[in-house]
Amino acid sequence: MRVVLLGPPGSGKGTVGERLERATGFPRISTGDLLRKAVREGTPLGRLAEGVMQAGGLVSDDIVTGIVRERIAEADCRPGYILDGYPRTAAQAEALRRIDGGRPEIAVELDVAEETIVSRLSARRVCPSCQAVYNLRSRPPVRAGACDACGAALVQRPDDRPEAVRERLRVYRDRTAPLREAFRARGVYRAVGGEGEFEAVAAGVLAAVAAARSAGGEKGRP
Repeated sequence: MRVVLLGPPGSGKGTVGERLERATGFPRISTGDLLRKAVREGTPLGRLAEGVMQAGGLVSDDIVTGIVRERIAEADCRPGYILDGYPRTAAQAEALRRIDGGRPEIAVELDVAEETIVSRLSARRVCPSCQAVYNLRSRPPVRAGACDACGAALVQRPDDRPEAVRERLRVYRDRTAPLREAFRARGVYRAVGGEGEFEAVAAGVLAAVAAARSAGGEKGRP
């Protein structure tokens, strides 16, 4: 089974992916983590990616797909795996099918209203010293404006400002629409409400995955 997690920035798919990993035993594969690891280890694809990133460019589909191909070929991915951050485009989804096309698949998208995401992300603050992350709504610091760990003044990242968040969401919608339709056409797309309590959201995703595994003839945990 392959699970593709979709969702805009701030939708909570990373946290949901961690819960899904624990429930299924499938490794959660984040392309951001894979790229950083490949660069750190100096693999051939990592060196290519590093050169592009240092030049300020976007890492190509070929490089990202190559890194994903190497990861899903590892033994722990044989029973199944969870993709977070890939595919991002219909072309990447088609490349993934060519690499690992015989595997049952489900794409689950967390459905969260734009205003909710703007509110979530614009409340985020980070410590420039130790990189601790806070949220003024859900996880505020003990002392307003100061990091609990080191006392440094917290800052707001430029891309967490409301106007920047709205632009990031516009880009997500534009890029994801064809991908969503590709999954819909294959009958593997599911949308799950992402605005409730975390446990309810996670339960919705787990139920969608469990139904897909059952339909595909798999047994065992959700």
